[in-house]
Amino acid sequence: MYNKKKVILPNTSMNNSNIDKNISLLLYEDMLLGRYFEDMCAQMYYRGKMFGFVHLYNGQEAVSTGVIKALSSKDYVCSTYRDHVHALSKGVPAKLVMAELFGKETGCSRGRGGSMHIFSSIHNFLGGFAFIGEGIPIAVGAAFQSIYKKQVLKSNDPLSVTVCFFGDGTTNNGQFFECLNMAVLWKLPIIFVVENNQWAIGMAHHRSTSSPEIYRKAEAFGLPGIEVDGMDVLAVRKVAVDAINKARLGHGPTLIEALTYRFRGHSLADPDELRSRQEKNAWLVRDPIKNLRKYILNNSLATEDDLDNINIKVKNQIDKAVDFALSSPEPKIEDLKRYLFAEEVL
Repeated sequence: MYNKKKVILPNTSMNNSNIDKNISLLLYEDMLLGRYFEDMCAQMYYRGKMFGFVHLYNGQEAVSTGVIKALSSKDYVCSTYRDHVHALSKGVPAKLVMAELFGKETGCSRGRGGSMHIFSSIHNFLGGFAFIGEGIPIAVGAAFQSIYKKQVLKSNDPLSVTVCFFGDGTTNNGQFFECLNMAVLWKLPIIFVVENNQWAIGMAHHRSTSSPEIYRKAEAFGLPGIEVDGMDVLAVRKVAVDAINKARLGHGPTLIEALTYRFRGHSLADPDELRSRQEKNAWLVRDPIKNLRKYILNNSLATEDDLDNINIKVKNQIDKAVDFALSSPEPKIEDLKRYLFAEEVL
């Protein structure tokens, strides 16, 4: 029988559950890193330092931080074209992501991928994908190899968990349904995270699907479906930890629908004229970073000075990332076809 579960959404205040001071500061710093990185991307894009389509993550930081910071270094993350912040949360250095966005040889994808194809094998970050739904079968494959190592190769290591992120629009595509079915059949250690930011480019979510409550789609395939407030990092972390532990113990996949909102347009080329001012303002007051800051201060987990020092630390990190990207070399023309295939290691 399927196991459906709906998490009651809290109001605009943070979740009241107790949390360790160090964890709360880790979450705060990671969300700040994502926000400041994306703000700097906007500046660099409009200055002509970045090209092509750049999709920013502002507003959705609680989802990335809440889920990925609950993973181990051996776990896998598969992203979308809105992938910068997922990579940062997984530990890919900001300077390597920034250099990739600048198209430099020092980038994490050697300047060949750009904004939508951030990748890092050493961080088990399986990449961003330019087309919706592309990453879901890749994530299922990563989860399968974890099971294969355990059951066939008799590995003594704990199961590696794979987290696959995608948006609400993707859940109307075939890969989504096919891979949910396969994940349940094979009892794969995978977590499907729907970042429901209410809009699929210019299409409002409620207009594009006959079943707006995405977490309920899990029922048809027999896996738990959970809805959570994607603007509350503590609520996201709580359901993520439960799902990760379940997957690591070999109990199969979970579908998490995080209700969130992007504060900018679909991409930096989007004038964002389709969403109403009232809708945007209603979500802006629920900024996940400001709410976590209030929670930390109200619960005496840190002082204003502590949090301000984190702000300064993160801003310095972003400034250094830009300096690194600006000073890095361009790829050589003679290396145009390099990295198409795996290179022999001597």
